[in-house]
Order: sequence, then structure tokens, then C-alpha cells
Amino acid sequence: MANPVVAVVGRPNVGKSTIFNRIAGERISIVEDTPGVTRDRIYAHGEWLGKDFNLIDTGGIEISDQPFMTQIKQQAEIAIDEADVIIFLVDIKTGITDADEQVAQILYRSNTPVVLAVNKVDNPELRSQVYDFYSLGFGDPYAVSGIHGIGIGDLLDAVINNFPDEIAQEEDDSIRFSLIGRPNVGKSSLVNAILGENRVIVSDIAGTTRDAIDTKFTAADGAKFTMVDTAGMKKRGKIYENTEKYAMLRAMRAIDNSDIVLVVLNADEGIREQDKRIAGYAHEAGRGVIIVVNKWDLVTNKNTQTLKSFENIIRQEFQYLSYAPIVFVSAETKQRLIKLPVLIQQVYDHHTKRVQSATLNDVLMDAIAANPTPTQNNKRLRVFYATQVAIQPPTFIIFVNDPDLMHFSYQRYLENQIRESFDFTGTPIHLIIRQRK
Repeated sequence: MANPVVAVVGRPNVGKSTIFNRIAGERISIVEDTPGVTRDRIYAHGEWLGKDFNLIDTGGIEISDQPFMTQIKQQAEIAIDEADVIIFLVDIKTGITDADEQVAQILYRSNTPVVLAVNKVDNPELRSQVYDFYSLGFGDPYAVSGIHGIGIGDLLDAVINNFPDEIAQEEDDSIRFSLIGRPNVGKSSLVNAILGENRVIVSDIAGTTRDAIDTKFTAADGAKFTMVDTAGMKKRGKIYENTEKYAMLRAMRAIDNSDIVLVVLNADEGIREQDKRIAGYAHEAGRGVIIVVNKWDLVTNKNTQTLKSFENIIRQEFQYLSYAPIVFVSAETKQRLIKLPVLIQQVYDHHTKRVQSATLNDVLMDAIAANPTPTQNNKRLRVFYATQVAIQPPTFIIFVNDPDLMHFSYQRYLENQIRESFDFTGTPIHLIIRQRK
């Protein structure tokens, strides 16, 4: 089951980003005492009492050219669309404002559970004022301080108590993949083309509590796939689709529910900064990645070097995805679409591959013999042995005498040697360096 989603909602300057960072456990969003300053990452993973969840800071979802109150309303509506639980954040120092009342009116109309948090309760004298917020109609208000971490535990207790019940899922032997990318790269056209290209749709299944639809189908060779919905079925209008941060939010949800991610680029428009950011989330999540260049039919004056030149640009702009295969397709003409299911299967096989410890250590010893370990302060790094501990992505622990002696360049060298010896095309691999006790 996909992780529940928790959204932090409230008017500007109540401390949404501070609470977001506190719950996420790291300083992710930009925090400044100026309304509307959130410009950075709006999506993170959180955990409380063994419960994993995803966290959204709606303050980062900007709807351009909209009046102040309209923006607040639309951010609240996005949270309702996306979240399983909403943290409604208010400010004890300003009391209940008209903007708070308007957000409350929007939240009343939803069926999403709401937990009311009163921020900036930094000293005991302020606690008596918390009771004023009962008038908002969301039950017990939780007194918190994002800066000092006061009351966060009680708040999270209430949040996880409102998580939806886990639904037992049927045994699924299909490969789950999604198409992500910024608006107008042709994701919907590709989805339709993939499903229409000599394939039999088995069923449409509900993906999450947010009513997304995941489509199961069987390829011509009998391989089973589940295409994870990324279309944003619940969007109310084009304004969301034109919001960069909202497009990223949809990409995050799809990545979390996928084994393999197809990062879709628009050949006609070239590579944009948002393409790189969206692809970066797939890489950080440890998913298998395929770069799909769509609308290749629209590129004019093609010659024998055009494809190679475009591929070189991709490799330069997406250096962290050096392991990802690139395929040039056209949803309009169906060019090379038949390659996609085969490629997805291959990347999935690499993503779930296990390597025997004896074979792995033979490769590492040969690599060390060819390029001896570095020394630092007259102390040489010694590599004792390695073992694979996980798949999806393949993860290896390398035991050494002192992890501080493992320079990042030598670690990259060992990773490259592992890649050359065992085919891990399409999947990141993780190396964990530990001291042997």
C-alpha cells in the first residue's frame, strides 16, 4: 500500500515550512519570516511510531497571477485532493484571522480528516489562549512550537490515528511503472499509445484512496504490467496543470507507487530545468529509470548525427542518471514504442538482481589489485569484504578498516567496477561503507 499523505495547510507566515522541516527531520524548505517565501522542496518522507508517510508543504505550491486569498484557497483545495490527513496550522500570536476562517470553510466541505495545530506556543503563558481556537470547529487544538519542537509528538499521534485503514492487496506479479514529466511532454498521449499498441488491457484497478486509476495490461510476449496513474484525475482545472510545483507533486506520488519510472522529455522543446528536478526525485527515490524522449517525429532536419547529439546533451544534463537507458519515441507515429515493454522488463530484472557474495568479492579484489586503495595520513584504506543486503535498488555493504579513508572518488570507482561486472543498466546501486568490528 502507498504511504499515507499528510498536507500542512494554512495562511502565509503561520510557520508551515518550519513545521514541515521539524516533522521531516531536516531543513528542507526555505524558512524566513516573510509571507510566501517558500520556494524550495515541498515534498518529504516522514515517520512516526513505525508509520511511514509522505509530507506536503502546500505553501510551496504557487499559483501565479492569482489574488492573495485565491492562492490560499487553491492551495487548500490541492491539499484536499492529495492528502489523507490535513494539518491545519494557525498562529497563536495573531489569533483567528479572516484568512483562517476561509481556509476552515474549505476544509469543512471535504471528507479529509483535519488536525488543528496552533503554532508558536513557545512559552507556557500562551497555552491558555489555545482554547480560543476551538471555535474553528475541528476539535481539540494541539499547541505546538515548530522552532522549539514543543508538542510535535502529540500532533503526530493525532495525525497517524487518522490514517486510512490498510487494505489487503492481492498478490501482484506485475511490474509497476509510471510516466513522469512536466506538463505538455506528451505523457497522456504515450499512455494511450502504449495501451493501444497490440496490447490487451486486463482491468482498471483503484490505486489509492485518492481515486487514481492504475491500469493493468499484458504485453505481446505475455509480460504483465501495471501502469501507475499520473494524470491527476481529480484536477479541477488547467491552473493546477500549469503549476510547476503541482506537476512535481503528481510526479512524487507516481514515483512512490512505481518499480520503474519513465522520465518523459519533449524532443521538440528540448531539456528544461524542471525536467532535471523531476528526474532527480526518481533517482533519489532509488527507482529504476528509463529516459523517454517523446515527439521525436516533430524534430526537423534530422540526420545520422541528430539522435546521437541529443543523447549527448541528455548525458551532460542528467549526469546523475548515467545508468539510465535512453529511448527516442513518438506517441503520434508509434515509433519505437514496441521497445518500451521489453526495456521496462530488462530494467526491472536489473533493479531486482542479486549478486552472490563470493562473486562480488572476487570483482572487488580484482578492482583493488588494479587500482590500490588510497592512503590518508599514512593510513591505508583496507577493504575486507562486501555483501548485498537489499534489492530495489541493489544495495551493498562494504566493510573496511576506517570509513573515513574511503574517498568518494574511490567509492565511485568501486561502483563502476560493480556495474561493469554485473549488468545494472537502468537502476541506481547503493554502496554503504561500514567499519568491520
